[in-house]
Amino acid sequence: MKVTRDNLSAFAAALRAHGQRIVFTNGCFDILHVGHVRYLGAARALGDCLVVGLNSDTSVRRLKGPERPVNEEADRAEVLDALRAVDYVTIFDEPTAAELIEIIRPDVYVKGGDYTIATLPEAEIVRGYGGRVEFIDLVPERSTTRVIEKLRGTAL
Repeated sequence: MKVTRDNLSAFAAALRAHGQRIVFTNGCFDILHVGHVRYLGAARALGDCLVVGLNSDTSVRRLKGPERPVNEEADRAEVLDALRAVDYVTIFDEPTAAELIEIIRPDVYVKGGDYTIATLPEAEIVRGYGGRVEFIDLVPERSTTRVIEKLRGTAL
């Protein structure tokens, strides 16, 4: 289910009132692949509901360059929402998910194993209110960039 920014605070409070352990992750999720599916499944297993912060099209362009995203944000949100592991999706435009984390205050914040506490700006926020940060190993050789390289015939 898609949740708008305006509803996030009340939404998170309602989940907590029902005893839900909230897990949050964020990313571009441009061309969904098995690495994404395994990652989201592992994230969901860490709590009662998984909220995904999805980078807006503008945000993806800032992060990945002018040719991205391949799929627009509404389509990416719908695909994520259709996955069994994902309970809620919200779109954000900021450079990091810090504002979403401040609003949602998830019990567990999850990122891929390509991050560390030192390289994750949101980690300090999560630890500051007593939340937990977890890292999930990436699936080797599975990435959106690799899919694009294969399509272009430039993959190794």
